[in-house]
Amino acid sequence: MTSAAERPVSSGSTPQFHEDYQYSSDPNPLKQAQGVYVTVHGHFYQPPRENPYLDAIERQPSAAPFHDWNERIHWECYRPNAFARVLNDKGEVVGIVNNYEYMSFNIGPTLMSWLERHDVEVYQRILEADVKSAKRLNGHGNAIAQVYNHIIMPLANDRDKYTQIRWGKADFRSRFGRDPEGMWLAETAVDYATLEALIKEGIRFIILAPSQAQRCRPFPTAENPHPEWHEVGGSQIDPTRSYRCYLKPNLSRSNSPLSTAKINIAEYQPDCPYIDIFFYDGPISRDMGFSDVIYSSHHLAGRIGAAVRGDHRPAQLISVATDGETFGHHKKGTEKTLAYAFIGEFSHHGWTVTNFAHYLSLNPPTWEVELKPVTAWSCAHGVDRWQDDCGCGGEGGVWHQKWRKPLRNALNWLRDQLIEVYEEYGRQLFRDPWLARDEYIQVIRDRSPANVSRFLSRHQTRKLNAAEQVDALRLLEMQRHSLLMYTSCGWFFEELSRPEGTQILRYAARALELAGDVAGVQLEKGFLKRLGLAPSNVEQFKHGAEVYRQLVLTAQISFKQVAAHYGITSLFNHHKPSPADTVTAAAEDMSSVTLKREGNHQERQKRVYCYTVNELDYHRQRLGSLTLVVGHLKLVSDITWESEHLVFAVLHLGGWDFHCCIQPFTGRREYTHLKEKLLTAMQQASAAHVILVMTQSFGGEAFSLQNLFAEERHRIMRLLNQETLTRLDQLYTQTYRENYGVIIAFHRDELAVPQELQVAAEIALGYRCMMSLRSLEQDIAEPQSSFNHIVELEAIATESKHLRCHLNIPEGKQILEQLIVRLLWQLLYDASTNITLDLERLERLIDVGYHLNLDISLHKAQELFFHCLHSQILPRIPSLDNEVDSIQCRQLLKLGQKLKVDVTPALSQLE
Repeated sequence: MTSAAERPVSSGSTPQFHEDYQYSSDPNPLKQAQGVYVTVHGHFYQPPRENPYLDAIERQPSAAPFHDWNERIHWECYRPNAFARVLNDKGEVVGIVNNYEYMSFNIGPTLMSWLERHDVEVYQRILEADVKSAKRLNGHGNAIAQVYNHIIMPLANDRDKYTQIRWGKADFRSRFGRDPEGMWLAETAVDYATLEALIKEGIRFIILAPSQAQRCRPFPTAENPHPEWHEVGGSQIDPTRSYRCYLKPNLSRSNSPLSTAKINIAEYQPDCPYIDIFFYDGPISRDMGFSDVIYSSHHLAGRIGAAVRGDHRPAQLISVATDGETFGHHKKGTEKTLAYAFIGEFSHHGWTVTNFAHYLSLNPPTWEVELKPVTAWSCAHGVDRWQDDCGCGGEGGVWHQKWRKPLRNALNWLRDQLIEVYEEYGRQLFRDPWLARDEYIQVIRDRSPANVSRFLSRHQTRKLNAAEQVDALRLLEMQRHSLLMYTSCGWFFEELSRPEGTQILRYAARALELAGDVAGVQLEKGFLKRLGLAPSNVEQFKHGAEVYRQLVLTAQISFKQVAAHYGITSLFNHHKPSPADTVTAAAEDMSSVTLKREGNHQERQKRVYCYTVNELDYHRQRLGSLTLVVGHLKLVSDITWESEHLVFAVLHLGGWDFHCCIQPFTGRREYTHLKEKLLTAMQQASAAHVILVMTQSFGGEAFSLQNLFAEERHRIMRLLNQETLTRLDQLYTQTYRENYGVIIAFHRDELAVPQELQVAAEIALGYRCMMSLRSLEQDIAEPQSSFNHIVELEAIATESKHLRCHLNIPEGKQILEQLIVRLLWQLLYDASTNITLDLERLERLIDVGYHLNLDISLHKAQELFFHCLHSQILPRIPSLDNEVDSIQCRQLLKLGQKLKVDVTPALSQLE
């Protein structure tokens, strides 16, 4: 089975891309329903993974070598689909396609927020794709909305249904600049109450699985005023057309005759609301997810072609839908399949690539459908997967899911308790508490103080004081977390204690904590009692209450922990002295150093995740191996605006040993006295004495390196280890040098090198390589110095290959990739660059990356060069009028070949 480039594009027949691409049918199928239309829908979604207290995703070791699963899937799927390659038979890039421009898609709002924050280039490509698709498809963009945080809509109460839809619409509008026409339902879970909410909120269509339809029939006509119903409950519905679903007064009417309705020959329109529905092709969609059909655009087209109906209807739609992560994450490289299918394979068959909204505008429904009462696409038992032990998602029957119903019951109980708190306290602060919740999405999208203030001004019952503003935001955050705790992933798998179940319990814990802050209610005991009825499959936990105690309570974060985090990390975040700082040295050996920063005029603002830290006073003193830091902070939550003044003291005893104490700030006089007391104790140069004084002053609670947030803890661990690792690197380097001849002898006689010597060689060469790369990074602006470093890297690569060493230096890979992109941008867009020198540096850097076996990625360099090739180089070739320019152009094209970009069209123009 060949990869997605299995149908090579010859250099002389490069297809057109983007808005230049035209379909050859007549009449124009983009403006009149004619022929076969194809829609590939990708449901792109990741469960929200942010720590509820930090508003950030912490490192997830299971996603290694990436930081977390969002990042890993991003590099395997979301980015590759924004820059999908079309390759020729030499493996060269002949096209870079933005797949989002051709596929129908929804991207979960929580995932879009992550993309916006972490890769704005891809985020913008997605937004641009919607604009370009709308331009191509008569104003109908490819993007559709999604219910906000992927809750199972039939299991939500009415208020939550509407908020999910309204938040989904508002988030969509703020990004794509238009109202959504369609909406993706989590797990395609639907009932008639959900349809009613969608209709009232102006959603025109949804996408469902064929198994969710119960029966259908054509609209009545003059020739056939009473068409018969066709039972299609076994997934027999024809997915090549759209359907209209009416909200008739009796929603459970499987045996009822058609109600009296007006008949219009052109279009059947009963006097009741409706929504249009597309049913994706189940067998093809299933094959895309679970067979090899998606690895070949030729096979994919063949599979789609087999579904085309030969009944001579004027137009029909072949639509498929699957998790967007299929393309690149679950099935590596298949974004290339889509790219070639969109701009090549489908057009060979005369098919029109479209989206649901565009097709609906050309070919409105002529059939009516009724749905089964409550269904979803991934559960054969309605929606029991998210509320009962139905067997779906189990480990082959090994583990039960008896925990699902008690978990749902516990969360429903908590939700109802939170409603009472919200209504009682919310009506004192908001004119309409539930309207305020529906519009809170505006704050979630923009938490700037000015925007939050505007929001509060619109909704407050009166001018709120600072404490009331905090309570107002706490109440809204409480409601946000009460929605997040219903994220469907918490029930999807086989065990409650998995990360997904733990995550929704963390949202629940944060919600009940906020309720306690506002109303003083103690909900945790009642919640734990109900969670105790949810049996775990893991002996360590026994039931949900223990999962909560062991995995949720231990992850809660207080202001004291934020202050401790700041205090300890301040020892490693170098404070650059300002003119107002005083730095004194006792003796000339700097054995004792004091750094002071006092007074409000010296206030420094920093961020610790979603907290703003106002450093009101900071004093550091070092004596021998001991370092003492004393400070006064004001911490402010960017989410709820709550704040605390805290005093911290940190004693670093050297190495991994830290002793940190925190207490509330009780006044400047007490703080000054405490600081003097600690500094006096420090003068005795006794760690035990300083710790004793700290304990007497602050009490027994203390924080250490282990109490830091994981991200910063790991950074500091690496810093503390650096001296040891450097020493070891030097030791291995010495061992390698002293035994170089021995290692060569083993290789010469084709004997296995002793492991100790081989490891020494790999570490020594890796260390040497990293030193050279860091030096190159610093000297990249100096051509001669950088050439010297490149020569050294080439020598290391030769030596490493000769000794069969594998250099494990991921940081070196990253540095080299960044340097290649930096030099390429300079070469292509900096008029002052020396083209000949920079070309040589680039080519040698690319070569050395391959020779070092660092598995470097040239994707960003390819994208940069490909864009320049088509936007600048090719258009300029006809105007080249001297030999020097022609030679330089050939040199650039030679570089393109090294980057594996097809430059044949440009070379043919130069001949």
